[in-house]
Amino acid sequence: MKNFNLTLDSSSFSPTETTSSLLERVKALAADFATRAATHDRNSTFPFENFEALHKAQLLSLTVPLEFGGRGLGYSTICQVIETIARGDASTALVLTMHYLQYANAASSRRWHPAIYERLCRESVEGIALLNAARVEPELGTPARGGLPATIAQRQPGGWLLSGHKIYTTGSPILRYFVVWARTDDKDVQVGSFLVPRDLAGLRIVETWDHLGMRATGSHDLILENVFIPEEYALDIRPVQAWSPPNPLLLTGGSLLLSALYQGVAKAARDWLVQYLNKRSPANLGDSLATLPRFQIAIGEIEALLYANQRLIYGLAAEVDGGESSSSLGSQAQTVKYLTTNHSIRAVEIGLELIGNPGLSKNNPIERHYRDVLCSRIHTPQNDVICLSLGKRALKV
Repeated sequence: MKNFNLTLDSSSFSPTETTSSLLERVKALAADFATRAATHDRNSTFPFENFEALHKAQLLSLTVPLEFGGRGLGYSTICQVIETIARGDASTALVLTMHYLQYANAASSRRWHPAIYERLCRESVEGIALLNAARVEPELGTPARGGLPATIAQRQPGGWLLSGHKIYTTGSPILRYFVVWARTDDKDVQVGSFLVPRDLAGLRIVETWDHLGMRATGSHDLILENVFIPEEYALDIRPVQAWSPPNPLLLTGGSLLLSALYQGVAKAARDWLVQYLNKRSPANLGDSLATLPRFQIAIGEIEALLYANQRLIYGLAAEVDGGESSSSLGSQAQTVKYLTTNHSIRAVEIGLELIGNPGLSKNNPIERHYRDVLCSRIHTPQNDVICLSLGKRALKV
């Protein structure tokens, strides 16, 4: 399959719309999403209407190649889109992130059946055809830490029968396709990804998602019971020993987009905090809290953390869009994720420490932003894995 280039500068892709115009549309949508984010969070309901709006605004196909009707945008622009959406609704941004990554990764991997890939791309342009991976299992946990999946793909005439149980399937209420990580029942076991449309017999969603943060992502359980898929829906299966370390570019995309997402959450918390401090005027002070040096220093610390994030995320994104492809790229991206997500958590924590009880009230958005930003710790690669890799690299062991 052709290796579609997703790393060109975004300004070359649309003769009719500049990047700034695109981001203005995204900003308007994010402001609308923000009006419903608290309700979806409180009720743990899925924001279907947000994805209707994203489709109408032609924002679901930004990582689909130009030749299939998409925009084929680079990471610099995609990170800005995700960051902006996250300032309005972090859960929507996470589902969108995973959707973008699946199409970007498929274009880079060159292993999908070309006709299947093209069909999915065109569906994403024409309708709400969201896609995400289903990898984590109750017994296995995340495959990133090793081990074979319990989900089994049995060879059948003309296709495969899949059976298994996946958890934390982000976006499950709206996904049209699941990219399921499974192993074959062959004597010499193979492992890989299988494309499973949601409307097939034997597939069901069990609504289990009741989380601290990202409550509107619909990250429910996926149950597969003898689900038959055509042979060409085996997207990429290989012997276990043939799975080499991932393409650094694939690792980079995930780390950059997740970093941008939580930067958006931290900025949303900062924006609320600034507004609160300017409006809050205690009777004994006679002026707003924003006039006090203690509060000004704290806001300054938050600004420094967010500035560092901005430089790290968009500096690396620009390098990748410019053609950077060194062997250390994945390590650099993981380092950016480690630093920026920790900065984002700390930025929101400073706000909470600063204002006390009001910050933990469900009436104030910063409480939700704090719960959401904490979820940055659980995305692959996790902090201990990143630091172990960096440490071994430095020690040359």
